[in-house]
Amino acid sequence: MSTTNLPPESLDTFPKLLAHHVEVRGDRPAMREKDYGIWQTSTWKEVAAEVRDFACGLAALGLQRGERVAIVGDNRPRLYWAMTAAQALGCVPVPLYQDSVAEEMAFVLDHAEARFAVVEDQEQVDKLLDLKERCRTLETIIYDDPRGLRNYDQPFLHDYEAVQKEGQTFLKSHPDFYEQAVAAGRGSDISVILYTSGTTGRSKGVVLTAAGCINAARDTVAFDHLNDRDQVLAYLPPAWVGDHYLNYAQGLVAGFCMACPESADTVEQDLREIGPTFYFAPPRVFENLLTRVMIRMEDAGRMKRALFHHFIALAKRHGEKILNGEKVPLPARLHYALGELLIYGPLKNVLGFSNIRVAYTAGEAIGPDLFSFYRSIGLNLKQLYGQTEAFLYVTAQPDGAIFADTVGPAIPNVDIRIEEGGEVLFKSPGQFQGYYKDDENTAEALTPDGYVRTGDAGFFDEATGHLKIIDRAKDVGRMQDGSLFAPKYVENKLKFFPFIKEAVVFGHERPFATAFINIDMEAVGNWAERNSIQYGSYQELAALPQIYAVIGENVEQVNRDLAQDSKLAGSQVRRFLVLHKELDADDGELTRTRKVRRRIVNERYAELIAALYDGRTEVHASVEVTFEDGRKGRLDGDLTIADVETFPPVQPAIRQAAE
Repeated sequence: MSTTNLPPESLDTFPKLLAHHVEVRGDRPAMREKDYGIWQTSTWKEVAAEVRDFACGLAALGLQRGERVAIVGDNRPRLYWAMTAAQALGCVPVPLYQDSVAEEMAFVLDHAEARFAVVEDQEQVDKLLDLKERCRTLETIIYDDPRGLRNYDQPFLHDYEAVQKEGQTFLKSHPDFYEQAVAAGRGSDISVILYTSGTTGRSKGVVLTAAGCINAARDTVAFDHLNDRDQVLAYLPPAWVGDHYLNYAQGLVAGFCMACPESADTVEQDLREIGPTFYFAPPRVFENLLTRVMIRMEDAGRMKRALFHHFIALAKRHGEKILNGEKVPLPARLHYALGELLIYGPLKNVLGFSNIRVAYTAGEAIGPDLFSFYRSIGLNLKQLYGQTEAFLYVTAQPDGAIFADTVGPAIPNVDIRIEEGGEVLFKSPGQFQGYYKDDENTAEALTPDGYVRTGDAGFFDEATGHLKIIDRAKDVGRMQDGSLFAPKYVENKLKFFPFIKEAVVFGHERPFATAFINIDMEAVGNWAERNSIQYGSYQELAALPQIYAVIGENVEQVNRDLAQDSKLAGSQVRRFLVLHKELDADDGELTRTRKVRRRIVNERYAELIAALYDGRTEVHASVEVTFEDGRKGRLDGDLTIADVETFPPVQPAIRQAAE
């Protein structure tokens, strides 16, 4: 089908966009994959041929229009092509988190009624074979990587390349089939079902239409001036809306090249080699990168450390202003330019950020200090606010108007409303049709006039007009004295420190705030080794008095910062303990996108929470854990509870005078 003279609105499905790119930029790179250490490039023409052959192979195996196709695995070109092939046939891809435990995966497969599954490798095949009897509709499994599967002789198992060969044979006897199938697609067709991370309970299947996805992507491609010369690294879970939107949807709209890393372990090296121009990472990735930088600097020589800290301090004073185009004295600009030559440029090169024009973070709130650090060294990092139900974007920060404590104004064609209780509501081009087979939750999520309830509390800043997100609406509470309690805000400030990987803060309807802390094993382990401190496990390391002392200093610094905010001064943490285990998605304590499931944490650790408030200085903990092989066990330990100093709120008038 020819698309050259068609108006943009007629390109209302992803397979039609793919056909368009073949005509206008067929020989340009569309996708790259690092395999055995070598980058392999596929052009738009080659991608289209791969998709066509696989789609015809699926049809030969009996896949029917409207059926759901499960996609399970890491970021592999063939899995993305399988999504497009399914859409070309009028079917619906349903990506699953590749690290899901059996119960989570079985629920999605059964709920979506997937008859076909396209998976990455033997690991995923084995999972589905174990689940097949529980998943009543699953009939056909197709795998990409054949290693380890030579002796698997189940008749419903198919090699990806073999399916493509069947498709080529099918196409010979049905030469017009593929083009007709693509032409039959409509913007109103369901394009994908993305299951939520399940922060508050069972995952829900978010139903998104083709036209909604494409229209939303067009708005943000224009907003950030993305084009076919841009390049991204697709390393985030394909089941997450962030990957599906930022890489898959925007890539097919803008025509840029998407690169897939060799493995999860090589992402940082691959990032340096690819040098993306557009980049997205959740706050945790930026936290981990900064932690590693700080660890390396602690191992550096005295002169190098002094130089680093000097120029970082300079960047903190002037870097963001220079990036925003604000007035900065010439001596400071020259000094900063020297810092770019000696520190900022080499640092960005090591991180793989040298070519980035636009970078985003989202998924959860990022600590203002962390955000400002990256912007101060010249990275054009911005925040967006979004949800799966919006097909990601609700707000985004425009260039030249970046504030660490806001997420920007509504992006073009999005309307935001704040309810009386503070909940943020929106309407957007990409908003979902509803939850799959869940009319009750759909009705709860939508207002009578069509706005989507986000479940987040926020307000528009009077000075900037930008949206500020405080926390999940249900998590924002009040201390016993009536002062505001926003746990996520406090947790993000705690996680800025390299030693703190995760934090859970308590305080709603209580006399004071307390916290659970998870240490960062890499950062704390490196510190322990440099100080000749011996330890044998995470549990031993977390219990060390020296670690408690450092964490206590971090908590007190957060309390000092909170004292500067009259609204949140009451959320200062008075007592804390360092957990003897890391919070884990396999134990149900985190979602697959590593958001804390507060209800689960409150239930599992009720005794520890009680101890934080009844004056005890030590408490015994015993909790069930899930090992990597799926076995269950218990982890016991005696935990120390530490008290930290809190500070009186700084009155606004005094603070203004000081400024």
